[in-house]
Amino acid sequence: MARKKDPHLAAQKNQEGLTHFKNWEMDQAIAAFQQAVRADAENPDYHLNLARAHARSSDYHQAMSALGDYIRTEPDEKVAERFERMFSSALDEVETTLIETMRQHKMSVQQIGKAIQMWLEYRITLGRKQFHAPKPALWAAALAYAICKVNFTNVKLAQVAAMFDVSDRALKEKYADLVTALDIMPADYRYFVGEQNPLDKLVEAAKALEELDRRFQED
Repeated sequence: MARKKDPHLAAQKNQEGLTHFKNWEMDQAIAAFQQAVRADAENPDYHLNLARAHARSSDYHQAMSALGDYIRTEPDEKVAERFERMFSSALDEVETTLIETMRQHKMSVQQIGKAIQMWLEYRITLGRKQFHAPKPALWAAALAYAICKVNFTNVKLAQVAAMFDVSDRALKEKYADLVTALDIMPADYRYFVGEQNPLDKLVEAAKALEELDRRFQED
């Protein structure tokens, strides 16, 4: 039996999901977007938002599943075709350049993998926004530099620009685009490859402070 469509409930849950997404409450965002999809399965925005939330949670299997539903409902064929290419097993020019150059400069397999992961999430996050990558080396350089920054690798922007033969200024701009779109932070759990993430200590400290405050407030 087909589920009854409820556009009002769907819009409400989608808005709730966007609020949770903005606040980095990914479990709640995913749950809200799933409810929006169930209430109105033909609205492509809800599928795309669900894909974004899964991608930000580093659950790329579910992200691609939601993306498949998005493609099925997206009325703009050009946009749908752009996302369909992400299901191809072939590497695009950005990924090829990224892998070759990072390997040449002895960057780890883990860092390369995280850079490719970042590229996937970035394209999902952009959604319907027009996107072109006429200079694959520039995007590859921005991804590599972002991974270096997240992991506190002692590599300067000028060095990465030289590695990929791009200008410092253009690299800085593309790096800023990635940081803004993906809300990247130092030691970001999504892209950090070290054994001990310094953010863990901050979380522990915050919990300890919260406990001390709770005790302080007790009668």
